[in-house]
Amino acid sequence: MNLRNRLQQLGAVALLSAAMAGQAAANHTCRNSGTFEQWMAGVRQEALASGISQATISRTLDGVTYDPNVIKRDHGQSVFQQSFLQFSDRMTNKNRFQNGLAQLKKNAALFARIEQQFGVPPAVVVSFWGLESDYGAYKGNVWPIIRAVATLAYDCRRSDFFRTQLMDTLRIVQRGDLRPDEMIGNWAGELGPTQFTPSDYYKYGVDFDGDGRVDMVRSVPDALASAASLMKGFGWQRGQPWLQEVQVPAQLPWDQADLAIQHPRSQWVKWGVTAASGTLPADNLQASLLLPMGRNGPAFLAYPNFKAYLQWNAAFVYATTAAYFATLFDGAPRMGRGNAPVTPLGRDQVKELQQLLRVHRLYDGEIDGSVGSATRPAVKKAQLKVGLPADSYPSPELIERLRSTR
Repeated sequence: MNLRNRLQQLGAVALLSAAMAGQAAANHTCRNSGTFEQWMAGVRQEALASGISQATISRTLDGVTYDPNVIKRDHGQSVFQQSFLQFSDRMTNKNRFQNGLAQLKKNAALFARIEQQFGVPPAVVVSFWGLESDYGAYKGNVWPIIRAVATLAYDCRRSDFFRTQLMDTLRIVQRGDLRPDEMIGNWAGELGPTQFTPSDYYKYGVDFDGDGRVDMVRSVPDALASAASLMKGFGWQRGQPWLQEVQVPAQLPWDQADLAIQHPRSQWVKWGVTAASGTLPADNLQASLLLPMGRNGPAFLAYPNFKAYLQWNAAFVYATTAAYFATLFDGAPRMGRGNAPVTPLGRDQVKELQQLLRVHRLYDGEIDGSVGSATRPAVKKAQLKVGLPADSYPSPELIERLRSTR
């Protein structure tokens, strides 16, 4: 999900997904060709050819105009720096947690039905509901979704992605789920209390209240069941864990702390990893060691279900926060602060680090001051090169080592 605008509204950090950030950077200097009206004529032809009726096309697209305010917001976004602890503390605060517990109690029968059908626990669904919209309290900026998505599709930066979204808004209307005037949400085109893109809405939306249409804007059952449907579509495995806080020893093969690397829990136990609470069985269940703030910060074992969180939102800190929030609703205690204080690098420091990584031919991404999916692997390579523990987390010491080895 695209949470950038919503999180800014809530006073939290905006985190770009790696894929969108990379594409936006690559297309930063692109130019549109033709007028919006000419482009829209092509959209109408494509929609008709794909099986969307002329009546639906006219009903949905007639009168739709270009919105420069959407482009201003899209082009003006920044990547803010905030650590996992800062972000998660804010987004999983006591008030939001207590409200979530109340919703679980109030809607217990609904959550039970959802889990029975989709295999996604109530803890997982309610945590997304809380993070995405404060359990429906956040309504977005009430932007007309069709106009916003059409504007973003016309803009050359991410035209393919949003053109697909626009086609699916037409399909939502044609299917009878929402009228065009009911399609309201945030400027980036997301709908409902679980903030679905039109394409996810069309593909994974569920009519769970039985009224004959998928109404994720006003129907809580539809919105929550659709969230579970989406997670199942992302590969969620019924009855399996997703995240567990652990404690790590002072010495560990830190280069193995990588989402791309899995070991049986028995191997992690052999290396001295222990459960922060409860038990950590020495069995064959596969898990990755997740260190969102490096070897001195909080540590987690991420199980295969965690991959569904990264499908929901590729922003690493958001995905980890959402998974952690769900563990709280599942009965886990609040996480610890790690083995030692960790001071995150500022944006200028990250830019310098990225430049040094480029000098050392370890990184060819953007110099944007954001530790994203391209920077973390390069950090790991650099740590191995200069003899630091390879936990993939950038530090002032790594910058000093890279400066001295140029």
